[in-house]
Amino acid sequence: MRVFCESKDFQNDMQDLANFFDPDESIAFNIHHSDRTLDSTLTSKIMLENNGDVKEYVKFFTIPVGLSALREKSVKKSFFKNHLYLVLSAVLKKSLPWGSLTGVRPCKFMREMVERGEVKEHIVPEVLMKEFFVSEDKAKLVYEIMKHQKCIIKNDKLVDLFINIPICPTRCNYCSFISNELCKIAGKVDVYLDCLLKELKAVKNLIADKSYIVRTIYIGGGTPTVLTAKQLDRLLGEINYPVSEFTVECGRADTITREKLEVLKRHNVNRISINPQTFCESTLKRIGRKQTNKQIFDAYMLAMEFGFIVNMDMIAGLPGEKLGIFKRSINTLLELSPENITVHTLTIKNGASLKEDRSQVAEKDVPKMVDYAEKVLQQNGYKPYYIYRQKHQIGGLENVGYFRDGHICIFNIDSMEDVSSVIGVGAGAISKRVFNLENRLEREPNCKFIEDYISRIDEMVEKKVKFFS
Repeated sequence: MRVFCESKDFQNDMQDLANFFDPDESIAFNIHHSDRTLDSTLTSKIMLENNGDVKEYVKFFTIPVGLSALREKSVKKSFFKNHLYLVLSAVLKKSLPWGSLTGVRPCKFMREMVERGEVKEHIVPEVLMKEFFVSEDKAKLVYEIMKHQKCIIKNDKLVDLFINIPICPTRCNYCSFISNELCKIAGKVDVYLDCLLKELKAVKNLIADKSYIVRTIYIGGGTPTVLTAKQLDRLLGEINYPVSEFTVECGRADTITREKLEVLKRHNVNRISINPQTFCESTLKRIGRKQTNKQIFDAYMLAMEFGFIVNMDMIAGLPGEKLGIFKRSINTLLELSPENITVHTLTIKNGASLKEDRSQVAEKDVPKMVDYAEKVLQQNGYKPYYIYRQKHQIGGLENVGYFRDGHICIFNIDSMEDVSSVIGVGAGAISKRVFNLENRLEREPNCKFIEDYISRIDEMVEKKVKFFS
């Protein structure tokens, strides 16, 4: 389905909504949307064209008085999306789990409504269901997550430090990140570290000059533990902020060794991730993830020995997996009982090799997988605490992080809810400056590729200093 909007301000959101109804673009609809405003009355007109047959749908809306220009634009966008949702839902006889919502951050969307005084927090589920056609299960999920995000602090002097290591042992076939396979970049890793350290030193001066307080540190990727123990020691030696939450994504069990975990522990890292994605070894081979279940279990036991808080990721919808296999993986994960579990819905983006052949993906099973994970995790004491959605996710679903025994990852909440500034270091890292009093944010990306980052490191440093000035 193709959407053509008279107002270009709403083109992307309307197209995103249509894509959730038809991710494969197999339905040959042309949707022409136009809008008119007369006094305070807004008119939304949808022309649905299919093989020469054209049907027209019109809906009216009275714009509330006294809105700011930014808020009025948001209200209009919701009205247009709701209209398109109702039309497509009726024509295709299909509903979406997230209704007319297309944004990445459903909790942020509702929190802002609560903060503006438009909605009382306890009726968030009802508002989502009635005004945006969200399913009851997803509406309740948003409410539960909002209740577990009480650690949010809106203070423009608080920052999170993110360091990117965009390197992996191999490339998974579902991955669309700009990440380098180690074998292709090995000769440049030490030079990349030189540049990282240069940027980190500039950031240290920036933090001191601006009197920022580093709340959390997160080293992600890629797979940071592709670095040797010596390289990790060199990097971590430059990071000495007194934070209570310091996370390193270890990700691939085949990169985890006792020596590397000793280095992490010595530098006060207290959270790591070990991401099976599945416990079906034939699936691991199919997606290009060269690790075994034994390596996963050994890495987890080693992490327990060192006392790390551990997150483990699972993906619903991996090629070749049906509901039964996914259930067994979740049940295995529960036997290990890590402090955090993140359940991702498979996202098939243009940059992933899986995009070329998704025939092995059991898409009809994926909503059942996600529902099963939510149900059984909560039955076993896990609570949802952050959520985000992505374009091209199967079924228009979501990714959800769960915690037990109070072990919430503050960085995940800060970054997903856009409530704290992030200083991003490294190739592909994005710095984010949040202005809480003005309710706005700005982003400043570093260049994406390692080679460019190395050649332009002085420019990256200069841009960052200027961005936070």
